Amino acid sequence: MTLYRFGPRSLDALRGVDPRLVLVLSRALLYSEYDFAVTEGLRSPERQRDLLARGLSRTLQSKHLVQPDGYAHAVDLMAVGDLDGDGDGDAQDLARTWSPEIYGSIAAATGRSAEDLGIGVRWRGSFKSIFDGPHFELT
Repeated sequence: MTLYRFGPRSLDALRGVDPRLVLVLSRALLYSEYDFAVTEGLRSPERQRDLLARGLSRTLQSKHLVQPDGYAHAVDLMAVGDLDGDGDGDAQDLARTWSPEIYGSIAAATGRSAEDLGIGVRWRGSFKSIFDGPHFELT
């Protein structure tokens, strides 16, 4: 069993994210069969407008923006490392990075962590209207 931890890029991306979500994700690393990094947490309104204009978001009311409590309530994650279990990180792993199967596994680990801690977290990959595998948010 491999124990994962957040690297500097993830820790930087977690600045400004609600500490409850940070706690859930940190614990999820203990349960996850795949390593994952946080690619985005808190967004500026300008970035959100840009993502909407480019068709990469469907709202200006994103939980990535500062919420009334002063924190972002959403993050985007990305699977990293040896995703196919062949002993090295290579092009085959990169091709699997966005796999719904891998995100489902990360979501299961996140769900277990959230349940343990009594913190509501929702995975956008489970939404019927739009699959957004990288997106996790507080409920």
